[in-house]
Amino acid sequence: MKIWKAAAIGLGVVAVGATAAFAYYRQAVDQPPYRLIEKSGDVELREYAPMIVAEVTHTGDRRPALNAGFRRLAAYIFAEDRPGEEIAMTSPVMQDQSGEIAMTAPVLQDGGDATGQWRTRFVMPAKYTMETLPTPPEDITLVEMPTRRVAAIRFSGNGNSADLAEKGGALREWLAQKDLTASGPAEFAFYDAPMVPPPLRRNEVMIPVE
Repeated sequence: MKIWKAAAIGLGVVAVGATAAFAYYRQAVDQPPYRLIEKSGDVELREYAPMIVAEVTHTGDRRPALNAGFRRLAAYIFAEDRPGEEIAMTSPVMQDQSGEIAMTAPVLQDGGDATGQWRTRFVMPAKYTMETLPTPPEDITLVEMPTRRVAAIRFSGNGNSADLAEKGGALREWLAQKDLTASGPAEFAFYDAPMVPPPLRRNEVMIPVE
């Protein structure tokens, strides 16, 4: 009985620590601002303000490409491979499938474990401009994204490929019901650090619309 009590206490400490880390992370990390146009259950239609993103592309399966892209962009913002100041981390980390395949294969772009070119993006803090951001390495590109509208569906969990495919399909059904036309491939947004328990994580599939 004492062993089970000790295990329960240990799990409780871990849970409290993870919840505290989750609360701190959500408060400390900025997110890009948007205007909410419509909300229907877990789906939102949003209008995002212009933003600057740093992006890098890797070829391979989706999950390894995301991990590689995250590490590469983290090295840039934390000044590990360049001189100058660190850049504050923001949320979410975004991923989509770059190239023509994303526009011609909806099943793949909605989260299948496809092998292809996967683009990972970090949103730059709003205080920066293209002129004031540190010059990135050659394999990282800074891109100015204009005002745009996206439909987004939110869900918790690990954000695995099966969930992305399921939520992407549901989001496209919602677009069809609203007579909205996608203007680009699906994008995946991951908002939380790995130490956040999966039930508390925020993930989204986002589709830009005309």
